Amino acid sequence: MTEHPVQLVVEDDLKRNRLTVFFRLILAIPHLIWAFLWSIAVFFAAIANWIVTLIAGRPAGSLHRFLSRYVRYLAHLYAYLWLVANPYPGFVGEEGEYPIEVRLPPPEAQSRWKTLLRIVLALPAVVLASALGSAGNAFAGGSGRSRTYSYNTSSLGTAVAVLGWFASLARGRMPKGLRDAGAYSVGYNAQVLAYVLLLTDRYPNADPTAMLADVEPPPLHPVHLVGDAHDLRRSRVIVFFRLLLALPHLVWLALWSIAAIIVAILNWFVTLFAGTPARGFHRFLSRYVRYALHVAAFLYLAANPFPGFAGEAGSYPLDLELPERERQNRWKTGFRVILVVPAAVVNSALSSALIVAAVFTWFVALVRGSAPWGLRNLSAYALRYSAQVNAYVFLLTDTYPHASPLEGTAPAQLTFDETA
Repeated sequence: MTEHPVQLVVEDDLKRNRLTVFFRLILAIPHLIWAFLWSIAVFFAAIANWIVTLIAGRPAGSLHRFLSRYVRYLAHLYAYLWLVANPYPGFVGEEGEYPIEVRLPPPEAQSRWKTLLRIVLALPAVVLASALGSAGNAFAGGSGRSRTYSYNTSSLGTAVAVLGWFASLARGRMPKGLRDAGAYSVGYNAQVLAYVLLLTDRYPNADPTAMLADVEPPPLHPVHLVGDAHDLRRSRVIVFFRLLLALPHLVWLALWSIAAIIVAILNWFVTLFAGTPARGFHRFLSRYVRYALHVAAFLYLAANPFPGFAGEAGSYPLDLELPERERQNRWKTGFRVILVVPAAVVNSALSSALIVAAVFTWFVALVRGSAPWGLRNLSAYALRYSAQVNAYVFLLTDTYPHASPLEGTAPAQLTFDETA
């Protein structure tokens, strides 16, 4: 796949000023007012640009520059609001002035039929942008002021902003995992807006690894995905009947979950007093967490084959690497249920994006017989993080889940502060 013409540039150093973090929403009020006024002008400019592009086959140069500044400005503003960057942004969307930057293409020839149907074609991307949390919500519904400021409070961007606010106040730094997740949301939103506003006719790419290609990945988490990531083939028959086929697994998973909760409670006491999980409990819970991933990968179309019922390692194309039984920190064990709350918030937000990605993958796979690479990678990101949360809750590891969309590159132990 060729590089997307709308590129995200991340030059943030993770440092945050506690004072500006504390008053972030108040400080952003002038920008919110300005964004609202600018959005009114953009509405009319976008209509004019649509007519010009439909007739001439390419956007008008002046309108393209005006709309590019708007897209860039919103990227700066959302990065500031979500604590993805620290400096106070400018009001004109100037290129190269902010640590979280968006590179936009020059005016170029565009397909007239794509231009004519742009709003219809953009709807799936807008829905996904809404799940990730973005200005794309402005196109999702409503009218007047509610149309401009509709906001998904369960989105990934919201989770990043809330958790990052507490973490930045405590440490004076934004956790890298949250920063990377927020940057991904900012970048995808910019691609959606650029597509809607006819700055490019290249469809937004949901692949987080492509969006953050130039960002340094985190250390490799002991719980990570393995398997054949490049097999995108999907059987249309299995795709069509996916929910029905998954029913036996959902029933078995529910029954297994009851036993897993009981075993996890017993394992908590063992780990708290002995400092190490019981060997039998660790094996049982490892199979459960791996099986839950297999079922979710099948249900959400991140993989194609019908999974087994035993959670065996290496039995599924999208599999999970889990650590061996090892000593764990007792205070982390004692407060595990409390410590996992921030990760659960991120996991809930990613679950919304996972559902949206699965619905769109279902339609695409029925037509093409294969899953879109970008949606597959977004789904894998959400599934991996969910597996890390499960492994942390069930005491398979005391390494905290990392929220970065990027898979790690080298073995290392992460702390709660580094990966929240």
